[in-house]
Amino acid sequence: MIHHCTEVRQTALTLLRDGVRNADVARRLDVPLGTISYWKHVDRRTRGECPGQHAPQCPRCDGSGLDRPAYSYLLGLYLGDGHISHCSGHRVPNLMITCAESWGGLMDECERAMRAVFPGNSVCRVRRTGCRNVKVYSKHLRCLFPQHGPGKKHERRIALEPWQEEIVEAHPWEFIRGLIHSDGCRITNWTTRLVGGQPKRYEYPRYFFTNKSDDIRRLFTDALDKVGVEWSTLARGSDPFNISVARRASVALMDAHIGPKY
Repeated sequence: MIHHCTEVRQTALTLLRDGVRNADVARRLDVPLGTISYWKHVDRRTRGECPGQHAPQCPRCDGSGLDRPAYSYLLGLYLGDGHISHCSGHRVPNLMITCAESWGGLMDECERAMRAVFPGNSVCRVRRTGCRNVKVYSKHLRCLFPQHGPGKKHERRIALEPWQEEIVEAHPWEFIRGLIHSDGCRITNWTTRLVGGQPKRYEYPRYFFTNKSDDIRRLFTDALDKVGVEWSTLARGSDPFNISVARRASVALMDAHIGPKY
């Protein structure tokens, strides 16, 4: 290993601070480019100039601003089909929402919401077979999603904190949209009716939300009640996992604010 004296290192730093390129400094001082880059990184870190060195602020811990509509939507996505994990190789946990490849618009909306709620954090998409995981990394995920805990959501109690209830109360449609985009769908049902003695096919749109958690279904239906959407419960066998919205006026209201996944 070649050791460079303090004078050479200080000369390099002086040139770098004056805006001389790394490669030019390396040639001028006959020092490997990697060494020059390392010296520059350490110098910038020491002076507090490294991007991301200062931890992003948290609305719960530091009182920084929060995009409340985006948070209400992201909360719905998380409760429906998201989870927080701490992967090996990363120093901070991540919130992951899994989206089918065919739902490009949903991936875009999910990423926009993540960037709005966590403007100083890293957001990425990880390709998997038939889908992509949209992720945001933050040390404050548990601050903003206190529903996180061990085990599956439907096996433990899920309740909103008062500050979350206030946000959902103010932005119910965003919350409903997040839940539908994660664990819901809009379909076209059909049936037959006798018209003039002849069977006639009749089609009508319908929304479904399916979740095994009684608490999460209750949060969904409470939000529907707030915005005036009529709903009913459909059991799968003996389990009431499905919430249905089928009345014409309510479907029209959902269409105006939600619409199908895309």
